[in-house]
Amino acid sequence: MHRGKGMKFVGDSRVPVGRKQNIPKDYSEYPGKTEAFWPNFLLKEWLVGSVFLIGFLCLTVAHPSPLERIADPTDTAYIPLPDWYFLFLYQLLKYSYASGPYTVIGALVMPGLAFGALLLAPFLDRGPERRPAKRPVATGLMLLAVSATVFLTWESVVTHDWEASKEQGKIVAEADIDTASEGYLVFKDKGCISCHGDNLQGIAGVGASLVDTGLTPEEVADIAKNGTGDMPPGMFKGTDEELQKLAEFISGVTSK
Repeated sequence: MHRGKGMKFVGDSRVPVGRKQNIPKDYSEYPGKTEAFWPNFLLKEWLVGSVFLIGFLCLTVAHPSPLERIADPTDTAYIPLPDWYFLFLYQLLKYSYASGPYTVIGALVMPGLAFGALLLAPFLDRGPERRPAKRPVATGLMLLAVSATVFLTWESVVTHDWEASKEQGKIVAEADIDTASEGYLVFKDKGCISCHGDNLQGIAGVGASLVDTGLTPEEVADIAKNGTGDMPPGMFKGTDEELQKLAEFISGVTSK
């Protein structure tokens, strides 16, 4: 402690003597360049935050999130797709060394090492330099992480079957089905339910929806016998009477 003219200067042991040049000057030496935290600075922060919040809300109104049909746990053909910020991990789990018996490696070990390295970067490189070239460890880890994330995300986007995803998540019309009718019993007994679902809603990648087809009984009967599109001919195996009941039933199925 040193005595001056009516003032006492106390040294802080936490500040090394050799690094006094790094101690910032007092704010009183910058007149006109300081402001009060409340309300000046905080008000500016609130205004900037409000602008971004309003912009985000406008974006969600102009481009709402796409909705899919209600989740069906019995649909084993459904392929889920995570949100965009998890696509890199989704792509990683497609590779042989990170899937199947090695899923733990792809889901836990590799991401754990990557994020652990990023967390340890400030402790691995504690140099005073601010230029990236002078901090090879931290810069290298960051470039590696960013490059891997961008590459895996891009690979996931370009290799995904977006048409199939759109089809499997499409909202289909629901209908009131008379499960006691003769036509529905034929539909169930002849195995049509395995491709078109118990409510005739269709199964993605297997069979189309039979709700609101707009077809006449004669057209339905012709398709059941001769097939159409992905449906091969000869799928229906029954009598003409059963075919007539089935055709009349399917033709009359309409949405709610």
